[in-house]
Amino acid sequence: MDFALLLNAFEGRHRERGWSRQRLLHECLRTAIRDGQLAPGTRLAATRVLAAELGLARNTVLYAYEQLASEGFVLPDRRGTVVAGSVGAAMAPLAEGDEDGLSFRARHLRGVAGQDVNAAVVFPADAMAAFAPGVPALDEFPLAQWRRVLDRAWRALTPRQLNYGDPAGEPQLRMAIADHLRSSRGVVCNAGQVFITDGTQSSLDVCLRAFADPGETLWMEHPGYGGALAAGRAAGLHVVGIPVDMDGIAPTDRDWQDTPPRLIYTTPSHQYPTGSVLSPARRMALLERARAAGALIIEDDYDSEFRHGGPPLAAMQGLVADAPVVYLGTFSKTMFPALRIAFIVVPAALAAAFAQMQAQGAARGRVAEQLALAEFLRSGLFARHVRRMRRLYRQRRDALSAALQRHACAGASIHGGSAGMHLALRFHDAGWDDLALSRRAAHDGIVALALSAHGTGERAGWSGFLLGYAQVPAEHMDGLARRVGTLLAQAGAAGQTKRAK
Repeated sequence: MDFALLLNAFEGRHRERGWSRQRLLHECLRTAIRDGQLAPGTRLAATRVLAAELGLARNTVLYAYEQLASEGFVLPDRRGTVVAGSVGAAMAPLAEGDEDGLSFRARHLRGVAGQDVNAAVVFPADAMAAFAPGVPALDEFPLAQWRRVLDRAWRALTPRQLNYGDPAGEPQLRMAIADHLRSSRGVVCNAGQVFITDGTQSSLDVCLRAFADPGETLWMEHPGYGGALAAGRAAGLHVVGIPVDMDGIAPTDRDWQDTPPRLIYTTPSHQYPTGSVLSPARRMALLERARAAGALIIEDDYDSEFRHGGPPLAAMQGLVADAPVVYLGTFSKTMFPALRIAFIVVPAALAAAFAQMQAQGAARGRVAEQLALAEFLRSGLFARHVRRMRRLYRQRRDALSAALQRHACAGASIHGGSAGMHLALRFHDAGWDDLALSRRAAHDGIVALALSAHGTGERAGWSGFLLGYAQVPAEHMDGLARRVGTLLAQAGAAGQTKRAK
C-alpha cells in the first residue's frame, strides 16, 4: 500500500475541512479500513517508518494509531499494529463467548474500560461492597417519607395522567428542579430549559446525538468517566482524551489547534475518577475558549451536592451570561439509583430545538415518581436529606482518609477528598500494576477500581484505586484500609525482589 498516495488523495477530497495533520491521517486510515482498502490482518507500517514516508512527526502517526485502536479498527500486538477483523465476515454458528454475533460498534464498545474490560465494572452482587463507587448510603434514605409522598402522588393521579406523559418531563418537576438549581448551584435557567431523562447515561446519549454529528470531536477527561466514552463512541464521535492534573482538565494550545472540539465533557466540581476540582482560572479559560471555538461544554455535576469544605461550588453554567454549557444532573447519588431520574439543562437558545428532538424519542412515563419528586424538592425534604448525607459522608471520608494514612500511604497518596462520595488513592511506584491489584482486591471482597482503567482508549496516566466510601460505615474503615495496605505492601515487596534480581 502506497500510504503517501493514499493520504494525498484523501487530503485532496477533504481539503476544505481544514483538518490538522493528526486528524487527516486518522480519518484517512479509518476510511481505508472501512472501504476495504486496508484488509483485515494487514500489518500497518511501523510508526517511525510511516512518519518518515509521509514527512510527518512520529507523534502524529502514534496519535492516529492509538485513536484507531481505541475505536476498534486496529489491534496492537508485539510486532506492531494490525487491521482488525472484517465487520462483514460470514456468520458462523455462535459459540459460548463468541463475539461474531455482535455489531462492530458493540464489539469495540466492550473495551471502554481500558486494557482489562472487566477492571472498571461493578456487578450488582458487588454494588454494596466496600468500596463500590457512586453508591449512596441507601440504609439512611428516609424511605418512610418517600413512600408517603409517592402514595399522595399516586392517589392524586387523574385518568388522563395515566396516558403517555410530556416527553420533556412533568412540568411540576421541571419547575422544582429549576428553582432548586438556581438557589443551590447558581444555575441560570427556567423550567423550559430543563428536560427529564432516566439517568446520566441517557442524558449523555441524547446530548451527543443532539449537539454533534458523527465524526466530530468530543473532548473528555483522561482519565475520565467510562460512560461518556461509551456514549461518544456510540454516537460515532472522534473521542480525544485531555489529561487531568490536580486542577482538573488541562487542554493545551496545541489541543485547541490540532483537535478543536465540538463538545467538551467535564466533571469540574469533582472530577471522576481523580477527584480534582477544576480551578476558577481553568473554568473561565475553558468557557472563553469553548465560546471562541464554537464548542459546547457538557458539565456533569453528578455529586456536587456533597461539598465537604464549605458550600457547593457554583456551576460553570452560571459563571458567565449565555454560557456555552449543557448542564447534567442526577438524583441517583443524592437519593437512590433505582429512582432513575436525571435531568439536562439546555442553553436557552437551543431549548426549543432540543424539545422537538426529545418529542420524537424520549421516555414518557414515571409520572407518579416525577410528581412525588417535585413535592420532595418543594417541601424541603430533599434539602434536609442532603444536609444529613453531607455530614455523614464527611465523617466517612474522614474515617477512610485517616485509616488509609495509617495503613496504605507508604507508597501512595490520597486525592479528591474535598467533595463527592469517593477518594482516589494514587500510587507513587510506577511498577505497581493497579489492574492486577484491583483483581486481587476483588478476590478479597473489596471493590477497588483501577484508575488506569478509566482512560480514553489507553491506560490513563494515573495509577491507583478509586474508593467509594458513602455506603461504608465509619467503624469499618480501619479494617478495610488495613487489608488494602497489606495488598500494597505485598506489591512493594514483590517489586523490591524483582529489582534486586
